[in-house]
Amino acid sequence: MHTPDRKAESPAQRRGDVTLRSTIRVVALFEAFKGLVVLLAGSGLLTLVHKDVYEIAVVLIRHAHLNPASHYPQIFLDAAAQVNDGRLMLLAVGAAVYAVVRLIEAYGLYFERSWAEVLAAASGAIYVPFEVYGLVHRPSWHHAALLIVNLVIVAVMVYSLARRRKIAAGSAQRGSGGASPEAPGAPARAR
Repeated sequence: MHTPDRKAESPAQRRGDVTLRSTIRVVALFEAFKGLVVLLAGSGLLTLVHKDVYEIAVVLIRHAHLNPASHYPQIFLDAAAQVNDGRLMLLAVGAAVYAVVRLIEAYGLYFERSWAEVLAAASGAIYVPFEVYGLVHRPSWHHAALLIVNLVIVAVMVYSLARRRKIAAGSAQRGSGGASPEAPGAPARAR
């Protein structure tokens, strides 16, 4: 009786694949959520075009029962005084571009596209130096949590990409006659 050169995957390996896929899909849903939140924020910015943003800021500060002369409300009022329609439009366009990238990434991750894993790893890695800087200069649970979440996302994406590469290399080797072309667990062919 002929046995395939390549052994069938163990149940633990299959569970690992399911866990990896599930983790990537959770990341996809998180990215979609971020994209939708930013899209809503950008849409909200568009509602402020042709309005007196400074007056809206004053109303918000009064509604929150804050003293407009104190430090933080004054920073908010100063920023609102600098806002014009051009800046609002620019911010809204930037928010839309960011949201579209996040939603495309979410789609790719959900449907297991390798390009989306590369995008997710790269976009997560971009934030790591800033989060480390923030954690070093202003330690807080917030900075630590963001750093850990981004490191986990980057690690999962890199692991998934490495696994894809390993599987592709194994397929190429089998295709060139290096190993049995039979699928794991398939019955032996008659010779």
